[in-house]
Amino acid sequence: MIDSHAHLWDPRRGFPWIRPDSPHHRPFTADDLAASAVGTGVRGTVLVEASRGDAGETDALRALRTARPDLVAGYVGNLHVHGGAGPERFRALLGEWGASGPGGMRMGGRSWADTPPQARALLPVLAEAGVVLELNLGERALRTAAEAAARHPGLAVVVDHLGNPPHLDADPGPWYEDLAYAAAHPGVHVKISGLLTQQHGVPADRVSRLVRQVVDAVGPARCLAGSDWPICLPRGTRQESLAAARAGLAHLPARERREVLHGTAVRVYGLGG
Repeated sequence: MIDSHAHLWDPRRGFPWIRPDSPHHRPFTADDLAASAVGTGVRGTVLVEASRGDAGETDALRALRTARPDLVAGYVGNLHVHGGAGPERFRALLGEWGASGPGGMRMGGRSWADTPPQARALLPVLAEAGVVLELNLGERALRTAAEAAARHPGLAVVVDHLGNPPHLDADPGPWYEDLAYAAAHPGVHVKISGLLTQQHGVPADRVSRLVRQVVDAVGPARCLAGSDWPICLPRGTRQESLAAARAGLAHLPARERREVLHGTAVRVYGLGG
């Protein structure tokens, strides 16, 4: 399995969102990542930026990918911090990185309107270079992903955490409509992650049904799974997080389960097997 969503950080180097009183307020290293994989079946991990706040995080992820290919299958950088240099400089930077460059670049915020215009201007460069746009939006993430894919032919968009649906005990709002809308756009891929955090307290069978609805709507070839470790730790281990994702795939034939757990990540992020 490829865990398509995990993070590493050291709060001494930035990451202002991590409060000093948080259980996340400590360094999480490559050695911690390796230890957390024991018993999970994970054979490689896609590291995702964690809002350190500067371009140095992309460099650090790239260095880890180069130093630990046994552990790090690929990485997703932060698109926001590269927006100020403009499209031409970003295009040149991707060229300089070459094969050691990111498989994706992430944008986040409460909504699309909250993302920096300078970062949005880099989307044509991502499409041209075959680098994924990864979205983590609090509102309308699935619909936004579909609209971005439609505006930029050739752009693959990965939506984190099932598009951040509301807690299953709350009003789902337009989330199911947006799921159907995204399913009709082949450039959109959905990451099964964040389940322990978002759906805390919801019975496991209901969470499994949510995952099944997503996979059946979008298709296994456009879904991938991730633990969201170490974000998940206050609610459960990395193994428990991945088990929640796997439980929603139980109805699939083995070949289609492998797509979600391995093949989609390899293909979308260009991981090479």
